[in-house]
Amino acid sequence: MKISRKLYSYYLIWPALLVYSVFFVVPAIIGLFYSFTDWRLDRVGLNFIGWDNFERIFTDKTLLLAIKNTLIFAVVTVIGKNLIGLALAVGLNMRLKSRNILRAIFYSPSILSVLVISIVFTPMLRSEGTINRIFESVGLDFLAQRWLTDPQIVIFTVAAISIWQHAGFQMAIYLAGLQSISKDYYEAATIDGAGAWRSFRSITLPLLLPALNINLMLTLIGGLKVFSEVFVLTGGGPGNASQVVGTIILRSFGEGSWGLGTAVNTLLFAAVTVIAIPLLIFMRRKEVSE
Repeated sequence: MKISRKLYSYYLIWPALLVYSVFFVVPAIIGLFYSFTDWRLDRVGLNFIGWDNFERIFTDKTLLLAIKNTLIFAVVTVIGKNLIGLALAVGLNMRLKSRNILRAIFYSPSILSVLVISIVFTPMLRSEGTINRIFESVGLDFLAQRWLTDPQIVIFTVAAISIWQHAGFQMAIYLAGLQSISKDYYEAATIDGAGAWRSFRSITLPLLLPALNINLMLTLIGGLKVFSEVFVLTGGGPGNASQVVGTIILRSFGEGSWGLGTAVNTLLFAAVTVIAIPLLIFMRRKEVSE
């Protein structure tokens, strides 16, 4: 009877595990095999070519640029989304009459489609667009830029739009964490003479680590897997200046280079795993130690 009770929980897991294995695990294993082949649309059959696809990834300038842009986007968005999200959460956790309305306003961009956001921002970011006109009208002409057509800043522009869209979502998670912290800690700190910064550093941050852990994982994985923002806003342009790993995968499959596209996708999976899992373990240990 005890054994059957222990197995009961596994009976509930097996159907979902079976579906996950069939539609995710098995295709991933098959994709790993194809990444070592010359699988192409214009060729019947395929040949095992070993590491050739991966060697091409690390020698092709466009592919290297895509990897660099992906890392830049990930770092910028992880920092931006978490800093702005945390600042908004702390500010809107105070006793403000309009805090509920403000929370809704800051959260609302995260539910919008990337396509809608691109329709709104693309005209604003043109050389003669609204943003540059605002800078020019207040005498800050030097800040006017070719936001979506300058190869040097285009990836940062796309990252900034992503931060604007998703910082409110990170804010909501931080707010949930802040509201779970007992006010008794802050009252005791005030009695001991602790100021706002010391209370934030010694109480808020340590007790907010679970929420910080979740947000770091979400933003990091989302940053490394970026695709829709770049595809909709720039299409990887101008030229290849804003290409990321996701758009390279799409282009490879579109050109019929299925083996190369699968290799790039395998590399992306490995990068997400290698970066995310150690960070998750480190953050979990920090939670326990705190």
